[in-house]
Amino acid sequence: MSGGPGQVGVLDVGCFSAHLVVVDDPALHPVLSHKTRLRLDLSLDGNAGVRRSGVDQVVAAVREARHVAERAGVRELLPWATSVLRDAPNAAEVFAEVERRTGVALRSLSGVEEARLAYLAARRWFGADVGPMVVLDIGGGTVEVAAGSTGEPVLAASLPYGARTLSRCQVDPEVLRASLLESMDALGDLRGHFAVGCSKVFQQLARLSGARPQRDGPDVRRTLRVEDLRRWARRLAAMPDRQRARLPGISRHRAGQSAAGAVVAEALMTAAGHDEVAICPWSTREGLLLTLIGAGDDEICRVA
Repeated sequence: MSGGPGQVGVLDVGCFSAHLVVVDDPALHPVLSHKTRLRLDLSLDGNAGVRRSGVDQVVAAVREARHVAERAGVRELLPWATSVLRDAPNAAEVFAEVERRTGVALRSLSGVEEARLAYLAARRWFGADVGPMVVLDIGGGTVEVAAGSTGEPVLAASLPYGARTLSRCQVDPEVLRASLLESMDALGDLRGHFAVGCSKVFQQLARLSGARPQRDGPDVRRTLRVEDLRRWARRLAAMPDRQRARLPGISRHRAGQSAAGAVVAEALMTAAGHDEVAICPWSTREGLLLTLIGAGDDEICRVA
């Protein structure tokens, strides 16, 4: 997975972007970063299958990323698709067409593996000194939870409560809380763990609740409190998308699922028994990069 010596590359194809990142050190400083905007949320049919317009978007983005990587001398990279493609009922057909038209074979990770990678990323970011850690990661299609006391999690789970999923099916918040509580109870008591929120959903909700903006850099400490989340969940539910998109931290393309994201985050934090989470700027993609580059447990610790 390299271009220059020691380089590793990942092409992360998700609902809102196809992001090519190449790094050459365990601190994951990008030597190449290229992003193509996608709107696959607008290209799903009633069964969450990917329509022709969505396939064409993915093909164009993957083809462009491949050309960018080749021009930069990155000959090998790992292209992977998140749940919007992985869990689509026509995923096999989509993957086959993308490979036929671009020469790039997309791969997918299971939800459990995504949970494990998010944990690896958060553990490397915050370090061993925080002790037992639980990582909560809200994606569009699923929610990932992982916990452990060392470099590897002792438990990892994926639950079908992503922000996009819930915004499409309008689940009652009380039903969601009950379902998440039941699922989290099966994972054991996580209240004594250091709680971490990964993903764009947590980052944007933290910014909305007063955390410093991303332009201040990744090393700034950011947190999200459940009391702030509950207040904003109610306000977001009462706003149209255009009004949400004008709020701090809420991007225009994610405005439609921001209310559902707030409901999921509040229910997940409550079910995990935590009133506050520390925001981690790294998640599954960074966990995958760390795995590919072979960083040891003690090679990086960046406590925000």
